[in-house]
Formats: sequence, structure tokens, C-alpha cells
Amino acid sequence: MNGERLEQVENIEYLGITIDTRFTFNDHINKVSDKCIKLINALSKSARIGWGLKHQALEIIYKGAILPTLMYAAPVWIQSLEKKCNRDKYVRVQRLILTRIAKAYRTISHEALCIITGITPIDIKAREVVALYNIKTGKRTTDRQIDLPEKPMNWLHPAESLGTGDSNENALWQIYTDGSKSTDGVGAGIAIYRGNQLINQLKFKLHDECSNNQAEQLAITKALEFLETKETDNTEHNNVTLHTDSRITIDSIADSNNHNQLIERIRRKTAILNTKNWKIQFKWVKAHVGIQGNELADKLAKEGAKTSQICYDRPPITTIKYQLRRETENEWQQRWEDTSKGTITKEFFPTVGSRLAIRINLTPNLTTIVTGHGNINSYLHRLKIASSPECSCGRGPQTVEHIIFECSEVKSEGESLNSVQKIESWPVHKSALTKKFLKPFSKFVNSIDFEQLKKINN
Repeated sequence: MNGERLEQVENIEYLGITIDTRFTFNDHINKVSDKCIKLINALSKSARIGWGLKHQALEIIYKGAILPTLMYAAPVWIQSLEKKCNRDKYVRVQRLILTRIAKAYRTISHEALCIITGITPIDIKAREVVALYNIKTGKRTTDRQIDLPEKPMNWLHPAESLGTGDSNENALWQIYTDGSKSTDGVGAGIAIYRGNQLINQLKFKLHDECSNNQAEQLAITKALEFLETKETDNTEHNNVTLHTDSRITIDSIADSNNHNQLIERIRRKTAILNTKNWKIQFKWVKAHVGIQGNELADKLAKEGAKTSQICYDRPPITTIKYQLRRETENEWQQRWEDTSKGTITKEFFPTVGSRLAIRINLTPNLTTIVTGHGNINSYLHRLKIASSPECSCGRGPQTVEHIIFECSEVKSEGESLNSVQKIESWPVHKSALTKKFLKPFSKFVNSIDFEQLKKINN
């Protein structure tokens, strides 16, 4: 071209994705993996097992920097993770950072590291990310339409702002709206006053997967639809104050970056009513403080939830994310059950759900106990580092079970577990220590001096 010979290359980079001639994306996986490994190795200088960055900071770095880098453009290259060589590269990256988050020894399996840190295995997480993308873009069908943001062509122009400030207390029309979500279902209620007279009561049912916020917003939408059926003139009879106890809804209406379908529907209907000489003002009211209109709207919303006819059935994206998360946990649980690794960790966390249900302050001591990998004589002897697996108390091999239930060397530290022994028959199952007695168990573990415990082998 222009007298210059064009060079033929094996791959190109476009929008951050490395594309090769066969579209295998192997080069992309390699490049991203190397980039993340360099970052993790740089972090390693300030994230040692016994000192440096704590696990909370490292977890933030993982979720805010490393994971987004690994997941970038995942729908494009997700098929490449079906190859074990590519999958192993991503697992290696995740394993490196999880080892530092857990303050763990490198001999701990990747499966156990994921459980200890509560972080989803990277290949399962990638499939979850892609599934959510496909649902949002319509490439994966669902049972019902989802409450996705409205398309830009349907947005209300920013110049047509709606009133959400001080309301007109003397407005002739006072409308109260409310939403309810409970075991009975999801409902919306509306109480409409003209002057001091209650002129109408409306109630509607939403699908059980809809949220309380959607119910609040649907109630406002239906109230505006009611006003559309009424005639108006140019007098003070056109003033309307619409009351809601949902601060989120009020803020969403005023937020120009929020384009959820129900919010945009409220904006459009309000704008149309304004052109018909209605003067609509939104006002937040405190719930359950004896305001008659609000209490009535709440009662109608609860009644609406029990009716049979559903008037809105689009679940929010939060519900879809929750369902995908459940699918992810099920797949993760099956993998945890199938693996032969992490035997000791399984005793403390037999299910993925049992780990995700609690928040743990990860420390080197805690990781040592729930994995059996650390400054424990039985472990060090297996690696031929210690001369004997015996505990310094002289009562047997120094294993995790021995330290928790039998070792006399940690008798003073074991006082932290006295409260457990008063409630449960001793010894308890290890899973109970993390599920029911995590606080005293963590206190006990973190007070142990493992260097002192293995002194017999020094």
C-alpha cells in the first residue's frame, strides 16, 4: 500500500482483545494471565503470610482489578476456557492471589483456597458473567421479559424535569401509594383523596419475583394512569401531591442516570399530564407513623398481593443475578463434593453455602487450622521439615484435631471454647465450630503460638 509492503501478522489487538488467525484466543488468555501474574507478584512484596496487606485489602484488589481484567470481554473468548491448558492458566492466576488472601501455604489445593476465601472458582465465575451478559442482551431467553433499562430513544428529555421537592399541602388531590413484598406475594396499593374525601382505592398484584421497589413504582404509575382518565381545567383543582414512603423511588425519579422501565414510565406519564395542565408533585412521607392515607395504601398493597390477577411480571435484574448466583453455587458445590482434595477443609465447611453464609477474618493461624497446612508438626514431618510428627505435649501426633480437642499445651488458649462446651457435647463436629461458634473458635485459634507448639522438633 503506497509502495509499502504490508506485514502479515499472526494476531492483532482490537479493543483490548488479542485475536489470532484461528480465533482460538489462546494468545489473549496468555497475555491477560501474564499481566495479572505480574501484578500479583508485585503485591507479594507487601503481602506475606505473617505481615503486610490484610486479606480484606487483597480481596478488594482481586475483585476491583484482577477479576475485571480476567473477565474483560468474556462473552467473546469463553469457549477457549473449555481447553484445559487455557483453564489452567486462569486457575494459576486465581490460585496465586487466593494464596495471599488466605495467608496460606502454597501446598493448599485451589479447591480449598476457593472455599476458605469464599471466592468462586474462576471458570465457574466466567460462565456466570457470560450468562448474565447473554440475558441482558437477549441472547439467552428466560421464562419472562426482564425489567431492563429503557432504550435511549424512549428516555424523557432531561429538560423535562419532574418536581420532587416541597409539595403543595393545599393541593386538591392527595394520592398515597405504597408497595409490599412478603410471603403472601408482591402488591401495590393506592389511596386517592380529593379534598378530604377518599374517592378511590386501587390494589394490584405483581409476580412473586418482583421487588418491593417495583411495587412502589408500579403504584405511582397506576396512580398517574388514574389521573389520565380525569378531566382538568386551569384552576387550582389541577394540583396533585403524590405521596410515597419509598425514598429510593423519589431519588430514582430525580436521578437522570436511572432509566429503569417503571421509572421512565412515571416520567413520561407525568410529562404528558403536565401538558394537560396537571401539576404533579412527588413527596416522601415517613411510613407507619399514623398518616391515614399511607396506612390505607399499605393495607391495600398487602391485599393486592393476595389477589390472583398479575398486572406486572418482569423480574428485576437483581432477581436474575440472584438466580444465576444460585446456579453458580450449585455447580461449585458439586465440584466441592467431587474433589478428593481439601479433606480437612471439608470437615469445617462441608458445603459452599455454609462458607458463604459467614464472614471470616482470615489469619495465618485460622488458615492453618482449617486446612492442616502450616506450622503443625504432622504437616512439617510429612514434608520432611520436622523430625517427628509428635506434639510437644507428648500425647500424640500434632494434628488439627489434636490441637483443638486434646492438646494440653493450649489449655489456657482453650478457655475461649469454654462457652462452646457448656452448650454442646464435647468434642463438637468441626463444622459447628465455624457455623455456630465462629467467634470463640477464631479467638482460640488466633491465640495459639504455633512456633512454641512445634518446639520439640527444633
